[in-house]
Amino acid sequence: MQLVVFDLDYTIWQPEMYQIDGPPKLISVDEFQGKQKRKSRAPPRIIPFGATTIHQNKIATDRRGIPITVFDGASHALSEINRMKEGDWPLQAAISSRTDEPGWAFQLMKWLVASDGTPLSKCFDENLIEISYMDKSKHFESLNRKTGIPFEQMAFFDNEYWNIQSVSSLGVKCYHTPDGMTKEAWVQALEDFGMM
Repeated sequence: MQLVVFDLDYTIWQPEMYQIDGPPKLISVDEFQGKQKRKSRAPPRIIPFGATTIHQNKIATDRRGIPITVFDGASHALSEINRMKEGDWPLQAAISSRTDEPGWAFQLMKWLVASDGTPLSKCFDENLIEISYMDKSKHFESLNRKTGIPFEQMAFFDNEYWNIQSVSSLGVKCYHTPDGMTKEAWVQALEDFGMM
């Protein structure tokens, strides 16, 4: 495995961009938990796992205060890739997304972080971010041209089965993650490529 490619919406994070109300924003943890407007005796809202951002004590939400979070498996895999890149593995990470709101996605990649503290935007080579409504097989043809990496040395994680079908026809090893990226899917890819 030389290139690891991730979908964004409901593979790296949740909710999907079409599900959020307006562009994402950063709010303080206190504001999210309702401590600034506290009138009831209800317990404060719990900060969801995966809500960590580059800004201490702030999380990303939509206009209604719905938190945008990184899946644990995605956070783990990206941190592992960062660690492997520092070693002797010639591993690259890329994005193949058809998200409805590319601008919002780029903003979230600047704010949200992997478990090692790296902003998502730093986990991917900026030249290897494919966001468009094209069939994802076209994204992979572009990634192949840009990197020279054969399709057989690419791994792809996506929550949508039709994307898996389209991309697997190129010879890419694909992993269907209908409930978001998981550690198990990442371990399976490592095993399939003989990296464990």
